[in-house]
Amino acid sequence: MKVTFWGAARTVTGSMHHLEIAGKRYLLDCGLYQGRRKEAENRNRDLPFDARSIAAVVLSHAHIDHSGNLPSLVKHGFAGPIYTTPPTIDLCQAMLRDTAHIQESDTKFVNKRFERRRNGHEPVQPLYTMEDAEKTLPLLRPVKYHTAQQVGDAFSYQAYDAGHMLGSSAVATEAEGLRLIFSGDVGRVNLPIIRDPESMPQADFLIMESTYGDRLHKPEGLVADRLADVIARTAARGGKIIVPAFAVGRTQQLVVLLHELADQNRIPRIPIFVDSPLAVNVTEAFRKNADYFDAETSLYLKDGNDPFGFKMLTYIREASESKKLNDLRGPFVVISASGMCEAGRILHHLRNNIEDARNPVLITGFQGENTLGRKLVGKWPEVHIFG
Repeated sequence: MKVTFWGAARTVTGSMHHLEIAGKRYLLDCGLYQGRRKEAENRNRDLPFDARSIAAVVLSHAHIDHSGNLPSLVKHGFAGPIYTTPPTIDLCQAMLRDTAHIQESDTKFVNKRFERRRNGHEPVQPLYTMEDAEKTLPLLRPVKYHTAQQVGDAFSYQAYDAGHMLGSSAVATEAEGLRLIFSGDVGRVNLPIIRDPESMPQADFLIMESTYGDRLHKPEGLVADRLADVIARTAARGGKIIVPAFAVGRTQQLVVLLHELADQNRIPRIPIFVDSPLAVNVTEAFRKNADYFDAETSLYLKDGNDPFGFKMLTYIREASESKKLNDLRGPFVVISASGMCEAGRILHHLRNNIEDARNPVLITGFQGENTLGRKLVGKWPEVHIFG
C-alpha cells in the first residue's frame, strides 16, 4: 500500500488522500481546498493525478472541503463508484448542486462587474458547472455504518460514526494485510442533533485530521450562554447579528440551539433568518434522516415538534427575499453560508453591514488560513469584499 497526501496535510482543507493498492488507485475524499484565491484556484482546478486512473472514492462526509471537488474529478474523466453513508448522499445531492450554482453565478458576477473581456482579460471560468455536478450524483453508492464494503479485489472498508455531522464516518480500511483508519473529521461529545463519535478498532496506521488539535473546546453550556448574551446586547442597540455558518451541520446545530434558547425565554423575540437555499435543502435532508439523530433531538420528534422550526425562524430560498434583508431595520439575526465567508450570500450581508459598529459578525466555526473569515477573526482593520 502506498499513500500520497494531496490535501488536508499541513493544512485543514482540501481533504484528498491517494491510495495505491495491488496496482489500483483510490481516493479517500476529494474536497475543495480553501485559502488564498489564486492558490485555491490552481489546486482545485489542476488535479495532481489522472482522474481516469482512479478506480473508486471512499467519502467520509459531505462537507465541501471533503466532497466539493468530486465534480472536478468527474469533469476530468473519473467514472467509478463513490462509496459513502446514505445521509451523506442526501446531503451531497443538495451541496454539490449548490456549489456548482455558486461557481457559475460568482464567475458571472465577477465577469460582469469587471468587464474582463473589454479590459483585455479572458472571462473567468467556473471550476465546474451544474452539468458536472449532475454527472457526479449517480456515482454515489450508499454504505451503512458497520457494513463491510468491497471496494477492489484487495481493498475493503467499514464505516463508523465519526460524530462530526449527519452521516459523517471514520473508515477502517483493510488492504494487503494492513488496517488503515481514516478519521475524516472527528466530532465531540454532546453536540446537538448528532450522536457522539464511536470508538474505532485497533489499526496499523491512522490518518487523522487535527483541525482543533491544539485547543480545548468550551463546554456547550458556555456556548449557549455566550450566544444568548450576544443576541441580547445586539438587540438592545438595534443591530443585526451576521452569522457565517456552514449550511450543513453548523446551521442546523445553531437553529436547534436558538430554538432551545427561545423556548427558555433566554433571547429576545427578534426575527431569525436562515438565508441559504442550500441550508433549506439540507434541513430537509436532515428531516429525512431522523434515524441518525441523537436521543435528545429524537425527543423533539417524539413530542410532535420540529427541531428545525419555531415561530421566530424564517427560511429564505429566493434571492429577491434575501435582498429585502438589506432594507430591513434591526434587530434581527441572519445565518448564511459560506461558513468561511468565501462565497455565497454571506458576502452580500457582510458587504452591506460590516461597517456598522452595531452589527457583530458572529464566527461559529473554524476559519481556514487566508480566508475572509480568518481575516475577520484576526481583526484586520480593512478587508476586501467583491473587490
